Amino acid sequence: MNMIRTAEFVSPKHPDKLCDQISDKLLDTYLEGDPNSRCAIEVAGGHDQIFVTGEVTSKVNLSDETIQQIVLDITGINNVIVHINEQSPEIARGVDSGGAGDQGIMIGYACNENEEMVPQEYYFARKLNKYIYNKYPYDGKTQVTIYDGKRINVVASFQNAPQDELEKMVLKFFEDYPDYKVMSLHCNPAGDWSIGGLQADAGLTGRKIVVDAYGPRVPVGGGAFSGKDATKVDRSAAYMARKIAVDLLKLYGGNEVLVKLSYAIGYPQPIQATASINGMVDMELDQYDLSPNGIIKELDLKKPIFHETSMWGHMGSGFKWG
Repeated sequence: MNMIRTAEFVSPKHPDKLCDQISDKLLDTYLEGDPNSRCAIEVAGGHDQIFVTGEVTSKVNLSDETIQQIVLDITGINNVIVHINEQSPEIARGVDSGGAGDQGIMIGYACNENEEMVPQEYYFARKLNKYIYNKYPYDGKTQVTIYDGKRINVVASFQNAPQDELEKMVLKFFEDYPDYKVMSLHCNPAGDWSIGGLQADAGLTGRKIVVDAYGPRVPVGGGAFSGKDATKVDRSAAYMARKIAVDLLKLYGGNEVLVKLSYAIGYPQPIQATASINGMVDMELDQYDLSPNGIIKELDLKKPIFHETSMWGHMGSGFKWG
């Protein structure tokens, strides 16, 4: 049976990724002054205007001017509207007792297809994007389709990168992978372009959740990661699920591990905590502390480490969770 798999990746200057970076840089700034800060920061923007909103409860009080400077440093845009409120007291009540900051289903995944333990099509899309971005540090997308595990089609669109140069770079990149053959290339298929980022298009925190995780082969569980502190299991439990998947793949071997964690708001322990190895029957997980506090302690998630996660994907990028 023919197997066809596709994944895309976007550069840090993509409009949605710029919004993710603002959200996570603000989160880090709050955590630097107060490790117990609770944040859920959303950013929307486009055409040289940025809107920052959400909920923050922290001992740190960032002025609008400080927030505007952070936005300016990341995007070069100085037209910024700030509207941030404190966390809802009803939500805070559940979190104060050690419970999850929201309900949701989180997915963790690991496979043996490469050293990053992510799907091969996603692996190629991300590494190719980094390779092009190193020369053209602008807005850009890459997309890789793998046919039957060996034949490859590539789409690459990058701001300020001439089509013929992109084609040369893609072919050069895959010279390091002689087992794969590039069958077709679509570089800047709509033509070369020079206007990108938030000058050309709108962006939104969390809109690239599939890019942030494992690509479309793996189910997306809960919500977005960026801008959320670790009491939000959307983020912290997704990281823990990845750690468990990596642990089990190393322990049992095989081809892939899929972990599922689900929570109820205000409750510390997951409603579901299972792992499937090589597609076999789910096994229950009882060897980990999967409460939000346990996850935060295990992965050291009160430190300001999150801005880095917002640029090149949250999984398989060398973070503590793998």
